[in-house]
Amino acid sequence: MGRGKVHLRRIENKVSRQVTFSKRRSGLLKKARELAVLCDADIAAIVFSANGNLYTYSTQSSMDKILERYQRCSLSEGGVIEDYSELEGSTNSDHILLRSQVEALRKSERNLMGEQLGSLTQRGVQQLEQQIGDALRSIRLRRDFLLANSIRELRNKERLLMEQNKILQRKKAELLQASMHKNCTSAFCNAAAASLPNLNISIEDGNSDNEPAGSVMASVD
Repeated sequence: MGRGKVHLRRIENKVSRQVTFSKRRSGLLKKARELAVLCDADIAAIVFSANGNLYTYSTQSSMDKILERYQRCSLSEGGVIEDYSELEGSTNSDHILLRSQVEALRKSERNLMGEQLGSLTQRGVQQLEQQIGDALRSIRLRRDFLLANSIRELRNKERLLMEQNKILQRKKAELLQASMHKNCTSAFCNAAAASLPNLNISIEDGNSDNEPAGSVMASVD
């Protein structure tokens, strides 16, 4: 004899309700992962707990892409929204979409940090590996760019210092040459003055019979 139909009703005990929610939620997400792997299906699961906590699961395609596909299919089947209730439902869907996008970004960030990898499928792991590889390549390109800029700045500073050093050396040589020229000129004048004979010049009155009056007599010492 088969089992009778079980009537489901709300669990009154708060602790039991929380434990059941945790178990059923894990089972639901596990079944979603299995369905995605076995049937290669795109699946998005969104669960809100009684406390308002959000739990999501998405396959290879991100949550926002799956929800966008769902909205396109809903609009193509149901046409334009006509009444306020449908508009309000659309607003709630947008709110859910935004929250799911935020959660998906947080999940992606945690995955990039190596956390909560248990929910990833093989394709998800491959996609994560590709994202990490792309990030590493971008980091290396940025590092090489900054290193090249640093080397170029150092070379410019080196060239500027060499030019300034040349200017200082040239000024030093000019000052040294001017000082040597000045010293040589002074020494030459002193030597020339020292080599000249001492001339004693006197004016005679012409008392001698042979010399006229007012004649100049010069003698060399």
